[in-house]
Amino acid sequence: MKNTFIKTISAILFLLPALQYGCTVPNSQEEEHGHDEHEEAIELTTAQFERAHIVTGKIEKRNIGSELKVNGIIDVPPQSNISINMPYGGFVKYTDMLPGTAVKKGQFLVSIENPEFIQFQQEYLESLANRAYLDEEYKRQEHLYNEKVASAKSYQQAKSLYLANEAKLKTMEARLKMIGINPKKVEGGKISEAVNLYAPVSGSIREVYTNVGKYIGPQDVIMDITNSDDLHVELTVYENDIPKIKTGQRIRFALSNDPTNWREAEVFLVGTSVRENRSVTVHGHLQYHDTDTVDQSGLVPGMYISARIETAMHEVWALPEEAIVRFGGQYFVFAALGEKQENGQTVHQYEMLEIEKGETEDGYSHVTLIDDTQEISALTLVKQGAFTLLAKSKNTESGHHH
Repeated sequence: MKNTFIKTISAILFLLPALQYGCTVPNSQEEEHGHDEHEEAIELTTAQFERAHIVTGKIEKRNIGSELKVNGIIDVPPQSNISINMPYGGFVKYTDMLPGTAVKKGQFLVSIENPEFIQFQQEYLESLANRAYLDEEYKRQEHLYNEKVASAKSYQQAKSLYLANEAKLKTMEARLKMIGINPKKVEGGKISEAVNLYAPVSGSIREVYTNVGKYIGPQDVIMDITNSDDLHVELTVYENDIPKIKTGQRIRFALSNDPTNWREAEVFLVGTSVRENRSVTVHGHLQYHDTDTVDQSGLVPGMYISARIETAMHEVWALPEEAIVRFGGQYFVFAALGEKQENGQTVHQYEMLEIEKGETEDGYSHVTLIDDTQEISALTLVKQGAFTLLAKSKNTESGHHH
């Protein structure tokens, strides 16, 4: 019993400072400032004030847009998605490409071998060998024909054979170039049984559909390359909201796995066809900031994003988001009431005011006082340290009543 009594006395003594600073005792200074009606003002001692790092200031007007919240993905235009294939097919001799591998334009991708490649080069060399003979024969028959020595039939036949061989040479040259063989090297005697394919653009390997030793046909895709130089956002907007969307509007977006890092884009194309789910696609170009390049770090085609399209712009009273607290489903800010002297100590006083929170943009939110008899621009508001005051307020309420 004795121990219980001692613990009770100790608890009362411990609470005395809180009781002292939690209640407001009117004095002449308080009346002088017109704050005697604030019986439940939140009070901080100088030590508490310094620990809270409270920053106050006047509210300011900012341009904040009305925003439409939508979802979408990171994507690239069709011309930036490139499929690698071999027009004549063949067996994969070698590749070390994996999905996600970064490649530069002209970098080796895969080697394909096919016995037909040797045959193509042989036919080209044979046609080259016939060219000199057919050319001489054509010129000889033309001369004899002009001299009335040879018949027109012989002349026309020589001409036809020469021109047919020339056409065949051009066709085979184009075919060799198509599969990646240099005709000049073949003409120099270099015969290849395998063909190397190289990256047509810089980018990254999105998918690989083959492996060493596998046969790929002319219609098969070996791998896909994505050129990420022209990333854009592809957003889903439902038809009821489409009238609000215009080209040039600002888009703020964040990755699903990085929701606090907001980036910017701009609407450049609004779809004209409505899909089965009654939505329309809206495309946005990534925006430049202080540099000549767009921040594409961590962006990969196909990633899901949350986005906000700015549909209108208004000048409103706005506070930093850290100046606004939420409690019991309502929003509040704190106004500084000044200082008073109590028991030889300086006490800093604050008032908790309920607000209506509007649109938020770039870390600032539109705020309106619920009590419209007060002028928000005349108040000195807490811009940093609001959560400390909220905690102090709730501790005071739970600890005692006035």
